[in-house]
Amino acid sequence: MAASERTLSRGVVTRYAIGSIGTGGFATLPGLVLVYYLTDTLGVTALVAGLVVTAAKVWDVVIDPWIGERSDRALARTGTRRTWMIVGALALPVGFAATFAVPAGLDPGASGIWVFLAFLTTATAFSIFQVPYVALPAEITADYDARTRLLTWRVVVLTLAILLFGAGGPEVRAAFDDERTGYLVMALVAGLVIGAGMFVAATTAAKAGAPELSASTDAAPRRDIRAGYAEGFAALRRSAAFRALLAAFVLQGLATGLMLAGAQFVATWVLRDERAVTLLFVALIGPAVLFAPVWQAVAARVGKERGFALASTLFGLAALSLVGMIWGPGAWVYVPVALAGAGYAGMQSLPMAMLPDVISHDASTHGIGRAGSFGGVWTAGETAGMALGATVLTIVLAMTGYAESTGSQTVTQSPAAIAGIAISFSVIPALLVAASLVALRRYPLRRGDIEADAVAPTAETVA
Repeated sequence: MAASERTLSRGVVTRYAIGSIGTGGFATLPGLVLVYYLTDTLGVTALVAGLVVTAAKVWDVVIDPWIGERSDRALARTGTRRTWMIVGALALPVGFAATFAVPAGLDPGASGIWVFLAFLTTATAFSIFQVPYVALPAEITADYDARTRLLTWRVVVLTLAILLFGAGGPEVRAAFDDERTGYLVMALVAGLVIGAGMFVAATTAAKAGAPELSASTDAAPRRDIRAGYAEGFAALRRSAAFRALLAAFVLQGLATGLMLAGAQFVATWVLRDERAVTLLFVALIGPAVLFAPVWQAVAARVGKERGFALASTLFGLAALSLVGMIWGPGAWVYVPVALAGAGYAGMQSLPMAMLPDVISHDASTHGIGRAGSFGGVWTAGETAGMALGATVLTIVLAMTGYAESTGSQTVTQSPAAIAGIAISFSVIPALLVAASLVALRRYPLRRGDIEADAVAPTAETVA
């Protein structure tokens, strides 16, 4: 069924959006607690903890383009991306629980290896779901504004999921006197909820008849793994719009990943209240839920690319103001965090709504449909940005003398370490967002280009 012929019903929007329970949960909870779990429960040094998390994410970056190409070929062969999504939904809860099930008594080195292997498995399962999930909007609808609506509601659910996992996860952990037990129960509950959200979203994948955008993806004999990377790099080479949008999104992923990984450290060492991380997430996500529809209206009026720039500017200025925590930490920090949350809603929904525009424009211009390959490169970039955010944090912690601990051991952090935490949560993210705005200026597509694509025959059809 052609993309333009599929009705964007409320049920499709709802089921697709529910998938962000999974994506929001997996993006939030490991980023929030995994480095802290490694350093302050398992006794792994900050730099090694960052390497453990980053290495698993690097694996995702490596396999995502291949998964994208495989997803395109599965679509051409079977008429659906659903199988890949279901496999990821079933495998992720198992790996996620194993990540936080490190047996007591293991030394820090062995504990780090355990977490690395389990998280590697979890990240792989996530990519198997996420890559085809990202590809679907280009196939669900060809309408410029309908794509914004679809991705807006995805981001509403995404932000609610971030609140659910970001605030609820630490609360579940804190409900148990033994912190290892708390982490394990948190992981079991979160893994099941994440998997369920993914499974629901898989039902939005077409059941039969490859979409028009992927019609040229033939069912040729199986090729080696290099084919996946070749398709992804080809998409980058031929699409200037994709390069600009991806660069902006990756830089912003690095900024938000850095802030996400640093939130628990800010709560514990800057605000002096370990459970303040819950309030930080409420301050961030509450406005994001309210402002996602606002950014939809802004995009309808001024265009997605201008709305994206406005949202990013708001986020960057709000983050920069948080540098004041170095000299005067207090309840005032929740105000700029809330402003950042308002900007974050647009930073998520609008680039995701622009991606299917890029995919359909490429198909219209070049006569090929490679939504999965675009999705694979996009997911790899997003994963790299989020992972490197945690890495940057651990580098700053190591440079400023952060002191690790195990279990209930009590340590004192130096003023330099506390300042490093505050800068990682404010100045560095603001600079990264500023760099993303420079990249975004090179994005060439406007509403008229996409509307013309929707009514014009593809190059393949003309040929």
